[in-house]
Amino acid sequence: MQALRALPSVDQLLLSDTGQALVAAHGRTAVVTAIRRRLNLARGAIRAGEAGAELALHLPELVAADMAAAARTQLRPMLNLTGTVLHTNLGRAILAEEAIAAATAAMAAPIALEFDLETGGRGHRDDHLKGLLRELTGAEDATIVNNNAAAVLIALNTLGQGRAAVVSRGELIEIGGAFRMPDIMARAGVRLHEVGTTNRTHPRDYEAAIGPDTGLILKVHTSNYRIEGFTAEVPAPRLAQIARAAGVPLLNDLGAGSLVDLSRYGLRREPTVAEAVAEGADLVTFSGDKLLGGPQAGFIVGRRDLIAAIDKNPLKRAIRLDKIRIAALEATLRLYRDPDRLAERLPTLRLLARPEAEIAAQAARLAPQVAALLPGHSVAPCACASQIGSGALPVDTIPSAGLRISGGAPEALAADLRGRERPVIGHIREGALILDLRCLPRDEDLLSALA
Repeated sequence: MQALRALPSVDQLLLSDTGQALVAAHGRTAVVTAIRRRLNLARGAIRAGEAGAELALHLPELVAADMAAAARTQLRPMLNLTGTVLHTNLGRAILAEEAIAAATAAMAAPIALEFDLETGGRGHRDDHLKGLLRELTGAEDATIVNNNAAAVLIALNTLGQGRAAVVSRGELIEIGGAFRMPDIMARAGVRLHEVGTTNRTHPRDYEAAIGPDTGLILKVHTSNYRIEGFTAEVPAPRLAQIARAAGVPLLNDLGAGSLVDLSRYGLRREPTVAEAVAEGADLVTFSGDKLLGGPQAGFIVGRRDLIAAIDKNPLKRAIRLDKIRIAALEATLRLYRDPDRLAERLPTLRLLARPEAEIAAQAARLAPQVAALLPGHSVAPCACASQIGSGALPVDTIPSAGLRISGGAPEALAADLRGRERPVIGHIREGALILDLRCLPRDEDLLSALA
């Protein structure tokens, strides 16, 4: 066809100014692949009746757009305006500046990860965190793995492989990503021994279940649900007494876990890790990237002899932390030594503690500016109910404020905002797109993302 002759060759496109710039940015192989793909599409369009000269004119910019799209990572920063502060799908906690600086330094140079600077011999990577964890929790010792699921897995395997773990039926949790406590126990080589009922478990249930084959008692924080009404559970101090009398260890999985009393920030009080240790648990497990506000990690604190046994478990090497997260965790834990300034320096607590009035004033200020950037839509301030997320205080909400954007299909607007250079993520409610502003400290971040 005559129209096909209007299309340039691969070499002509490569030698053009646009082609040379693309090769410099992305490499010749990738650019040649993109050019050939666009030329094939153009030939098909011409055979379908489109004008060859018009297609040829736009080929360089189309190839450039393809290369830009291919080079753009999906892991780029976005605005979390969902109302869930610790959103699992969006990476949970934002790290403190001190943690970011420590991680950057660890990435940029060799560090004494497993090297003892005093003796010149080999050290242990967990030693950088053990002292801080002992100080902040009151535990005899501590060890660290790559997340709390791994912490529970290795603790169960170490204490109870080939034996039974006694746990209340009301605590056999399932959380996101197919984590089911019975399945984890099976993978750990532990036999599940359920006691009590879904809503009521008593001390006598545990006492009757313990026998020669019992390896441990397991208490699990019901991180993403709460049973209310006619209920009964055995508190941790009473469970510790039962375990001690029977000569078996008590493992208390706190899930999110917190090193400080959340009530000082206006949230409902949850047991702290130090309290769980003081209540008599032999081991306590909790997360690093939830309420603690650090990178993903799982902590195990408790009796020195049990921690030593866990450290000798062959699984430990498979689930250990790298130098980057250890550096970030050390910097994060150090912030807890100054609890009076913690909310100023730790983004997780700062966002959770933002006053409703401050966020409402921000919504009123932003509404007309956002409306100007989204023609055809109506934008108005609205009340919101934020959540902590990641299983922490699952039925509690925090009064917040945001923007209600209506007019047109909210699904289409949500898709448009997700496709921006800096994606904006909200949620749809009652036929409108809601942007909860609790996690938006700076107005300009939203305005620049929408501009």
